[in-house]
Amino acid sequence: MTTAPTTPTAPATDAVRLARAYLSRVAEPYPAALASLVAEVGPVEAADRVRAGEVSPSVASQTSARRAEEHARADLDLITRRGGRLVIPEDEEWPRWPFLALENVAARRCGGEPLALWVRGPHFLADVVDKAVAVVGSRAASGYGEHVAGEFAFGLALAGLTVVSGAAYGIDGAAHRGSLGAGGVTIAVLACGADIAYPGGHQGLLGRVAREGLIVSEYPPGVTPARHRFLTRNRLIAALGGGTVVVEAGRRSGAKNTAAITLALGRPLMVVPGPVTSVSSVGCHELLRDGQAESVSSVAEIVESVGRFGDDLATRPAEKESDLGAPQGEAMRVYEALGKRSGVSDEAVSVESGVPLDRVRALLPELELAGLALQVDQGWQKLEVR
Repeated sequence: MTTAPTTPTAPATDAVRLARAYLSRVAEPYPAALASLVAEVGPVEAADRVRAGEVSPSVASQTSARRAEEHARADLDLITRRGGRLVIPEDEEWPRWPFLALENVAARRCGGEPLALWVRGPHFLADVVDKAVAVVGSRAASGYGEHVAGEFAFGLALAGLTVVSGAAYGIDGAAHRGSLGAGGVTIAVLACGADIAYPGGHQGLLGRVAREGLIVSEYPPGVTPARHRFLTRNRLIAALGGGTVVVEAGRRSGAKNTAAITLALGRPLMVVPGPVTSVSSVGCHELLRDGQAESVSSVAEIVESVGRFGDDLATRPAEKESDLGAPQGEAMRVYEALGKRSGVSDEAVSVESGVPLDRVRALLPELELAGLALQVDQGWQKLEVR
Protein backbone atom coordinates (compact mmCIF):
# COMPACT_ATOMS: atom_id res chain seq x y z
CA MET A 1 0.00 0.00 0.00
CA THR A 2 1.30 3.45 -0.90
CA THR A 3 2.21 5.44 2.18
CA ALA A 4 1.31 9.07 2.59
CA PRO A 5 3.96 11.64 1.84
CA THR A 6 5.21 14.02 4.49
CA THR A 7 5.03 16.96 2.09
CA PRO A 8 2.32 18.10 -0.32
CA THR A 9 2.03 15.75 -3.31
CA ALA A 10 0.78 18.33 -5.81
CA PRO A 11 1.68 21.94 -6.60
CA ALA A 12 -0.50 23.36 -3.84
CA THR A 13 1.22 26.41 -2.43
CA ASP A 14 1.48 27.14 1.26
CA ALA A 15 -0.98 29.98 0.72
CA VAL A 16 -3.57 27.60 -0.76
CA ARG A 17 -3.19 25.13 2.11
CA LEU A 18 -3.44 27.90 4.71
CA ALA A 19 -6.50 29.31 2.97
CA ARG A 20 -8.33 25.99 2.97
CA ALA A 21 -7.36 25.37 6.59
CA TYR A 22 -8.82 28.76 7.48
CA LEU A 23 -12.02 28.19 5.50
CA SER A 24 -12.54 24.75 7.02
CA ARG A 25 -12.72 26.36 10.45
CA VAL A 26 -14.77 29.47 9.72
CA ALA A 27 -17.66 27.62 8.06
CA GLU A 28 -19.63 24.64 9.32
CA PRO A 29 -19.82 21.86 6.70
CA TYR A 30 -21.44 21.81 4.24
CA PRO A 31 -21.27 25.55 3.25
CA ALA A 32 -22.76 25.54 -0.26
CA ALA A 33 -22.45 29.28 -0.85
CA LEU A 34 -18.84 29.37 0.33
CA ALA A 35 -17.99 26.35 -1.80
CA SER A 36 -19.39 28.14 -4.84
CA LEU A 37 -17.24 31.18 -4.05
CA VAL A 38 -14.12 28.99 -3.74
CA ALA A 39 -14.91 27.36 -7.07
CA GLU A 40 -15.32 30.79 -8.67
CA VAL A 41 -12.30 32.72 -7.34
CA GLY A 42 -10.08 30.08 -5.75
CA PRO A 43 -9.41 29.39 -2.06
CA VAL A 44 -6.89 32.18 -1.44
CA GLU A 45 -9.09 34.94 -2.84
CA ALA A 46 -12.16 33.44 -1.14
CA ALA A 47 -10.37 33.43 2.22
CA ASP A 48 -9.30 37.06 1.77
CA ARG A 49 -12.86 38.11 0.98
CA VAL A 50 -14.26 36.24 3.96
CA ARG A 51 -11.74 37.88 6.32
CA ALA A 52 -12.66 41.30 4.99
CA GLY A 53 -16.37 40.61 5.10
CA GLU A 54 -16.60 41.41 1.38
CA VAL A 55 -18.89 38.55 0.47
CA SER A 56 -22.48 37.97 -0.50
CA PRO A 57 -25.15 37.72 2.21
CA SER A 58 -25.35 33.94 1.71
CA VAL A 59 -21.61 33.50 2.25
CA ALA A 60 -21.67 35.94 5.15
CA SER A 61 -24.38 33.92 6.86
CA GLN A 62 -22.06 30.90 6.78
CA THR A 63 -18.82 32.63 7.82
CA SER A 64 -19.44 35.87 9.73
CA ALA A 65 -19.59 34.27 13.21
CA ARG A 66 -16.08 32.80 12.88
CA ARG A 67 -14.30 34.86 10.22
CA ALA A 68 -11.99 36.42 12.82
CA GLU A 69 -10.72 33.00 13.97
CA GLU A 70 -7.21 32.88 12.49
CA HIS A 71 -5.99 29.45 13.55
CA ALA A 72 -4.91 27.99 10.22
CA ARG A 73 -1.18 27.75 10.89
CA ALA A 74 -1.71 26.54 14.44
CA ASP A 75 -4.16 23.89 13.17
CA LEU A 76 -1.68 22.69 10.57
CA ASP A 77 1.11 22.52 13.15
CA LEU A 78 -1.11 20.59 15.56
CA ILE A 79 -2.25 18.00 13.02
CA THR A 80 1.38 17.52 11.97
CA ARG A 81 2.38 16.84 15.58
CA ARG A 82 -0.38 14.25 15.76
CA GLY A 83 1.02 12.43 12.74
CA GLY A 84 -1.52 13.88 10.33
CA ARG A 85 -1.94 16.33 7.50
CA LEU A 86 -4.46 18.49 5.69
CA VAL A 87 -5.49 16.93 2.38
CA ILE A 88 -6.97 19.39 -0.09
CA PRO A 89 -8.44 19.15 -3.62
CA GLU A 90 -5.18 20.51 -5.05
CA ASP A 91 -3.32 17.41 -3.75
CA GLU A 92 -2.80 14.17 -5.66
CA GLU A 93 -4.02 12.40 -2.53
CA TRP A 94 -7.50 13.93 -2.87
CA PRO A 95 -10.16 11.25 -3.60
CA ARG A 96 -11.57 12.93 -6.71
CA TRP A 97 -13.62 10.06 -8.11
CA PRO A 98 -15.40 9.14 -4.88
CA PHE A 99 -16.36 12.79 -4.33
CA LEU A 100 -17.49 13.37 -7.90
CA ALA A 101 -20.93 11.96 -7.09
CA LEU A 102 -21.36 14.56 -4.34
CA GLU A 103 -21.44 17.24 -7.00
CA ASN A 104 -24.35 15.67 -8.87
CA VAL A 105 -27.53 17.70 -8.72
CA ALA A 106 -29.52 14.82 -7.24
CA ALA A 107 -27.07 14.50 -4.37
CA ARG A 108 -26.60 18.17 -3.47
CA ARG A 109 -29.30 17.92 -0.83
CA CYS A 110 -26.83 15.91 1.29
CA GLY A 111 -23.93 18.30 0.72
CA GLY A 112 -21.16 18.51 -1.82
CA GLU A 113 -17.43 17.95 -1.88
CA PRO A 114 -15.67 19.03 1.32
CA LEU A 115 -13.40 22.06 1.29
CA ALA A 116 -10.58 20.02 2.88
CA LEU A 117 -9.98 16.89 4.93
CA TRP A 118 -7.92 16.52 8.09
CA VAL A 119 -6.30 13.09 7.91
CA ARG A 120 -4.22 10.93 10.24
CA GLY A 121 -2.63 7.65 9.22
CA PRO A 122 0.08 6.16 7.00
CA HIS A 123 -1.91 5.47 3.83
CA PHE A 124 -2.49 7.52 0.68
CA LEU A 125 -6.18 8.38 0.81
CA ALA A 126 -6.90 8.30 -2.92
CA ASP A 127 -5.40 4.82 -3.19
CA VAL A 128 -7.19 3.13 -0.29
CA VAL A 129 -10.63 4.34 -1.35
CA ASP A 130 -10.16 3.00 -4.86
CA LYS A 131 -11.77 -0.25 -3.66
CA ALA A 132 -13.75 0.45 -0.51
CA VAL A 133 -17.07 -0.38 1.10
CA ALA A 134 -18.86 1.31 3.98
CA VAL A 135 -20.14 -0.86 6.83
CA VAL A 136 -22.53 0.91 9.19
CA GLY A 137 -25.26 0.15 11.67
CA SER A 138 -26.79 0.68 15.04
CA ARG A 139 -24.85 1.79 18.11
CA ALA A 140 -27.14 -0.40 20.22
CA ALA A 141 -26.16 -3.47 18.24
CA SER A 142 -27.00 -7.02 19.16
CA GLY A 143 -24.38 -9.72 19.57
CA TYR A 144 -25.53 -11.11 16.23
CA GLY A 145 -25.01 -7.74 14.54
CA GLU A 146 -21.55 -7.16 15.96
CA HIS A 147 -20.50 -10.69 15.03
CA VAL A 148 -21.71 -10.29 11.43
CA ALA A 149 -20.13 -6.84 11.07
CA GLY A 150 -16.79 -8.09 12.35
CA GLU A 151 -16.82 -11.22 10.20
CA PHE A 152 -17.82 -9.32 7.07
CA ALA A 153 -15.20 -6.64 7.63
CA PHE A 154 -12.57 -9.31 8.22
CA GLY A 155 -13.51 -11.01 4.94
CA LEU A 156 -13.66 -7.75 3.01
CA ALA A 157 -10.18 -6.88 4.22
CA LEU A 158 -8.89 -10.27 3.09
CA ALA A 159 -10.49 -9.57 -0.30
CA GLY A 160 -8.46 -6.36 -0.54
CA LEU A 161 -11.22 -3.87 0.21
CA THR A 162 -10.95 -0.91 2.53
CA VAL A 163 -13.67 -0.79 5.21
CA VAL A 164 -15.14 2.67 5.88
CA SER A 165 -17.20 3.41 8.99
CA GLY A 166 -17.87 6.02 11.64
CA ALA A 167 -16.05 4.74 14.77
CA ALA A 168 -19.24 4.64 16.85
CA TYR A 169 -20.04 1.94 19.38
CA GLY A 170 -21.77 -1.17 18.08
CA ILE A 171 -21.59 -2.01 14.38
CA ASP A 172 -19.03 0.67 13.45
CA GLY A 173 -16.54 -0.44 16.06
CA ALA A 174 -16.99 -4.11 15.14
CA ALA A 175 -16.34 -3.28 11.48
CA HIS A 176 -13.11 -1.40 12.25
CA ARG A 177 -11.88 -4.19 14.52
CA GLY A 178 -12.70 -6.87 11.97
CA SER A 179 -10.75 -5.12 9.22
CA LEU A 180 -7.75 -4.49 11.47
CA GLY A 181 -7.85 -8.10 12.63
CA ALA A 182 -7.32 -9.23 9.05
CA GLY A 183 -4.44 -6.81 8.54
CA GLY A 184 -6.59 -4.63 6.30
CA VAL A 185 -7.07 -0.89 5.94
CA THR A 186 -10.00 0.77 7.64
CA ILE A 187 -11.09 4.43 7.54
CA ALA A 188 -12.80 6.05 10.51
CA VAL A 189 -14.73 9.16 9.47
CA LEU A 190 -15.26 11.37 12.51
CA ALA A 191 -17.83 14.02 13.42
CA CYS A 192 -15.17 15.93 15.35
CA GLY A 193 -11.54 16.89 14.97
CA ALA A 194 -9.21 14.15 13.79
CA ASP A 195 -7.21 14.64 16.99
CA ILE A 196 -10.15 13.77 19.26
CA ALA A 197 -10.91 10.21 20.32
CA TYR A 198 -14.68 9.97 20.23
CA PRO A 199 -16.36 8.04 21.68
CA GLY A 200 -13.99 7.89 24.64
CA GLY A 201 -14.36 4.15 24.95
CA HIS A 202 -12.81 3.79 21.49
CA GLN A 203 -9.62 5.69 22.31
CA GLY A 204 -7.53 2.54 21.93
CA LEU A 205 -9.32 1.50 18.74
CA LEU A 206 -8.91 4.94 17.18
CA GLY A 207 -5.25 4.98 18.14
CA ARG A 208 -4.80 1.75 16.25
CA VAL A 209 -6.77 3.07 13.26
CA ALA A 210 -4.46 6.11 13.17
CA ARG A 211 -1.42 3.79 13.12
CA GLU A 212 -2.69 1.15 10.68
CA GLY A 213 -5.54 2.77 8.77
CA LEU A 214 -6.81 6.33 8.36
CA ILE A 215 -8.79 8.80 10.42
CA VAL A 216 -10.62 11.37 8.29
CA SER A 217 -12.57 14.47 9.27
CA GLU A 218 -13.87 17.69 7.74
CA TYR A 219 -13.41 19.38 11.09
CA PRO A 220 -10.19 21.08 12.23
CA PRO A 221 -8.34 19.90 15.33
CA GLY A 222 -10.13 20.50 18.59
CA VAL A 223 -13.67 20.63 17.19
CA THR A 224 -15.96 18.63 19.46
CA PRO A 225 -18.71 16.28 18.25
CA ALA A 226 -22.30 17.49 17.90
CA ARG A 227 -25.48 15.81 16.68
CA HIS A 228 -25.68 17.73 13.41
CA ARG A 229 -22.05 16.88 12.65
CA PHE A 230 -22.80 13.17 12.68
CA LEU A 231 -25.44 13.64 10.00
CA THR A 232 -23.07 15.80 7.94
CA ARG A 233 -20.19 13.32 8.12
CA ASN A 234 -22.47 10.48 6.96
CA ARG A 235 -22.25 11.77 3.40
CA LEU A 236 -18.47 11.26 3.52
CA ILE A 237 -18.88 7.67 4.72
CA ALA A 238 -21.27 7.00 1.84
CA ALA A 239 -19.09 8.79 -0.71
CA LEU A 240 -15.80 7.12 0.27
CA GLY A 241 -17.35 3.65 0.02
CA GLY A 242 -18.14 2.09 -3.34
CA GLY A 243 -21.32 0.89 -1.66
CA THR A 244 -22.80 0.70 1.82
CA VAL A 245 -23.69 -2.32 3.93
CA VAL A 246 -26.17 -1.72 6.74
CA VAL A 247 -25.78 -4.54 9.24
CA GLU A 248 -28.37 -3.44 11.81
CA ALA A 249 -30.55 -0.33 11.95
CA GLY A 250 -33.52 0.71 14.03
CA ARG A 251 -36.43 2.55 12.49
CA ARG A 252 -34.77 5.94 13.19
CA SER A 253 -31.15 4.85 13.10
CA GLY A 254 -28.46 7.20 11.81
CA ALA A 255 -27.44 4.32 9.57
CA LYS A 256 -30.65 4.89 7.61
CA ASN A 257 -29.44 8.42 6.93
CA THR A 258 -26.23 7.00 5.47
CA ALA A 259 -28.37 4.56 3.48
CA ALA A 260 -30.44 7.40 2.02
CA ILE A 261 -27.30 9.28 1.00
CA THR A 262 -25.88 6.13 -0.57
CA LEU A 263 -28.98 5.87 -2.76
CA ALA A 264 -28.78 9.58 -3.65
CA LEU A 265 -25.19 9.04 -4.78
CA GLY A 266 -26.24 6.13 -6.97
CA ARG A 267 -24.13 3.65 -5.02
CA PRO A 268 -25.16 0.07 -4.16
CA LEU A 269 -27.06 -0.22 -0.88
CA MET A 270 -26.96 -3.58 0.86
CA VAL A 271 -28.54 -4.75 4.10
CA VAL A 272 -28.07 -7.79 6.28
CA PRO A 273 -31.40 -9.39 7.24
CA GLY A 274 -31.88 -10.03 10.94
CA PRO A 275 -34.37 -11.92 13.07
CA VAL A 276 -37.92 -10.68 12.44
CA THR A 277 -38.28 -10.25 16.20
CA SER A 278 -35.24 -7.96 16.48
CA VAL A 279 -35.83 -4.24 16.97
CA SER A 280 -32.26 -3.69 15.80
CA SER A 281 -33.13 -4.96 12.32
CA VAL A 282 -36.41 -3.12 11.76
CA GLY A 283 -34.71 -0.45 9.64
CA CYS A 284 -32.97 -3.07 7.51
CA HIS A 285 -36.22 -4.91 6.86
CA GLU A 286 -37.95 -1.66 5.91
CA LEU A 287 -35.27 -0.94 3.32
CA LEU A 288 -35.73 -4.41 1.88
CA ARG A 289 -39.51 -4.23 1.86
CA ASP A 290 -39.44 -0.86 0.10
CA GLY A 291 -37.14 -2.25 -2.57
CA GLN A 292 -34.40 0.27 -1.77
CA ALA A 293 -31.68 -2.23 -0.90
CA GLU A 294 -30.56 -5.71 -1.74
CA SER A 295 -30.06 -8.45 0.80
CA VAL A 296 -26.52 -9.77 1.38
CA SER A 297 -25.50 -12.70 3.50
CA SER A 298 -21.83 -13.20 2.59
CA VAL A 299 -18.66 -11.31 1.83
CA ALA A 300 -18.77 -12.64 -1.75
CA GLU A 301 -22.17 -11.04 -2.32
CA ILE A 302 -20.91 -7.69 -1.03
CA VAL A 303 -17.82 -7.84 -3.24
CA GLU A 304 -20.02 -8.66 -6.22
CA SER A 305 -22.28 -5.68 -5.55
CA VAL A 306 -19.44 -3.16 -5.33
CA GLY A 307 -17.16 -4.90 -7.86
CA ARG A 308 -16.33 -3.62 -11.30
CA PHE A 309 -17.35 -4.99 -14.67
CA GLY A 310 -18.13 -8.45 -13.37
CA ASP A 311 -14.62 -9.13 -12.11
CA ASP A 312 -15.85 -9.84 -8.59
CA LEU A 313 -18.89 -12.02 -9.15
CA ALA A 314 -20.03 -13.99 -6.14
CA THR A 315 -20.18 -17.74 -6.64
CA ARG A 316 -21.46 -20.71 -4.73
CA PRO A 317 -20.12 -24.25 -5.13
CA ALA A 318 -23.12 -25.50 -7.07
CA GLU A 319 -23.39 -22.36 -9.18
CA LYS A 320 -19.84 -21.50 -10.14
CA GLU A 321 -19.70 -20.86 -13.86
CA SER A 322 -17.58 -22.80 -16.32
CA ASP A 323 -17.07 -21.84 -19.94
CA LEU A 324 -20.45 -23.41 -20.71
CA GLY A 325 -22.34 -21.51 -18.02
CA ALA A 326 -23.46 -22.34 -14.50
CA PRO A 327 -23.51 -26.07 -13.67
CA GLN A 328 -27.03 -27.40 -13.81
CA GLY A 329 -28.82 -30.52 -14.86
CA GLU A 330 -26.30 -33.29 -15.53
CA ALA A 331 -23.34 -31.10 -14.50
CA MET A 332 -24.97 -30.50 -11.14
CA ARG A 333 -25.56 -34.23 -10.64
CA VAL A 334 -21.96 -35.04 -11.53
CA TYR A 335 -20.68 -32.38 -9.14
CA GLU A 336 -22.81 -33.72 -6.29
CA ALA A 337 -21.49 -37.25 -6.91
CA LEU A 338 -17.84 -36.28 -6.37
CA GLY A 339 -16.03 -37.35 -3.22
CA LYS A 340 -15.57 -34.71 -0.53
CA ARG A 341 -12.49 -36.13 1.19
CA SER A 342 -11.03 -38.46 -1.42
CA GLY A 343 -11.24 -39.04 -5.14
CA VAL A 344 -13.77 -41.33 -6.84
CA SER A 345 -13.50 -42.93 -10.27
CA ASP A 346 -15.33 -41.84 -13.40
CA GLU A 347 -17.34 -45.04 -13.24
CA ALA A 348 -18.41 -44.46 -9.64
CA VAL A 349 -19.48 -40.91 -10.48
CA SER A 350 -21.54 -42.24 -13.40
CA VAL A 351 -23.33 -44.80 -11.21
CA GLU A 352 -23.97 -42.30 -8.38
CA SER A 353 -25.18 -39.49 -10.65
CA GLY A 354 -27.02 -41.60 -13.22
CA VAL A 355 -25.22 -39.71 -15.99
CA PRO A 356 -23.77 -41.82 -18.85
CA LEU A 357 -20.03 -42.49 -18.50
CA ASP A 358 -19.01 -40.68 -21.69
CA ARG A 359 -20.95 -37.61 -20.57
CA VAL A 360 -19.33 -37.77 -17.11
CA ARG A 361 -15.89 -37.82 -18.72
CA ALA A 362 -16.80 -34.72 -20.75
CA LEU A 363 -18.19 -32.80 -17.78
CA LEU A 364 -15.43 -33.50 -15.25
CA PRO A 365 -12.75 -31.39 -17.03
CA GLU A 366 -15.26 -28.52 -17.25
CA LEU A 367 -15.89 -28.71 -13.51
CA GLU A 368 -12.13 -28.70 -12.97
CA LEU A 369 -11.75 -25.55 -15.07
CA ALA A 370 -14.51 -23.93 -13.04
CA GLY A 371 -12.61 -24.66 -9.84
CA LEU A 372 -15.22 -27.16 -8.63
CA ALA A 373 -13.33 -30.43 -9.09
CA LEU A 374 -9.79 -31.71 -8.74
CA GLN A 375 -8.28 -34.80 -10.32
CA VAL A 376 -6.26 -36.79 -7.77
CA ASP A 377 -4.64 -40.23 -7.75
CA GLN A 378 -7.86 -41.96 -6.67
CA GLY A 379 -10.05 -40.16 -9.20
CA TRP A 380 -12.06 -36.94 -8.87
CA GLN A 381 -12.62 -34.90 -5.73
CA LYS A 382 -15.13 -32.14 -5.04
CA LEU A 383 -13.78 -28.66 -4.29
CA GLU A 384 -15.83 -26.49 -1.94
CA VAL A 385 -15.75 -22.82 -2.91
CA ARG A 386 -16.20 -20.46 0.04
